[in-house]
Amino acid sequence: MSIRVLVADDQPIVRTGLTMLLDAQPDIEVVGAAADGREAVRLALRLRPDVGLFDIRMPLMDGIEATRRLAGPDVTDPLPIVVITTFDLDEYVHGALKAGARGFLLKDAGPALLTQAIHAAADGDALIAPSVTVRLLAAFAHAQTPPPRQPVEPLTAREEEVLVPVAQGRTNNEIAGELHITPSTVKAHLASLMRKLGARNRVEVAMWAHETGRI
Repeated sequence: MSIRVLVADDQPIVRTGLTMLLDAQPDIEVVGAAADGREAVRLALRLRPDVGLFDIRMPLMDGIEATRRLAGPDVTDPLPIVVITTFDLDEYVHGALKAGARGFLLKDAGPALLTQAIHAAADGDALIAPSVTVRLLAAFAHAQTPPPRQPVEPLTAREEEVLVPVAQGRTNNEIAGELHITPSTVKAHLASLMRKLGARNRVEVAMWAHETGRI
């Protein structure tokens, strides 16, 4: 079964390039392409893709608002959305993640990382570009005024150990190798972290780690 993807970017050359990269993968199919956030929301509701790949800076409706409408806290059946952006220009990635985005990539991400992000989102996971995770999340965490929420139960020592590499953008397999445990054990600890923190995905877990000074 192919993963059905909706691409949204206001630059035709970027939109075409992303579509070609994804369509070249044997198990990914681009089912729609939008030039702005409003069109992205309309197409998503009509086509029901498995994953959305959205730029942040778009006319009529930006990627943050489009993400909020399709994946926000009040959405019953949220669409997994990966935000693709340019760090040096975008100041809104934290807002996109708060709005429900599953992860983010830089626009210069290669086909391998792009494919990994699509698969992760489709599997209910998230991929954060490791090269910008700490710099980006830490920068925006310090700008937040509300105090970070407290876990409903104290974190265990092992959950604290898993939390740090999650916030650094490591995959489950990488974390398993570092901590000498199985990937399924990492997944179980991550599920417990999400439950205790009231987080919907590992992106929100990573944001909480930065907001509480664990990174």
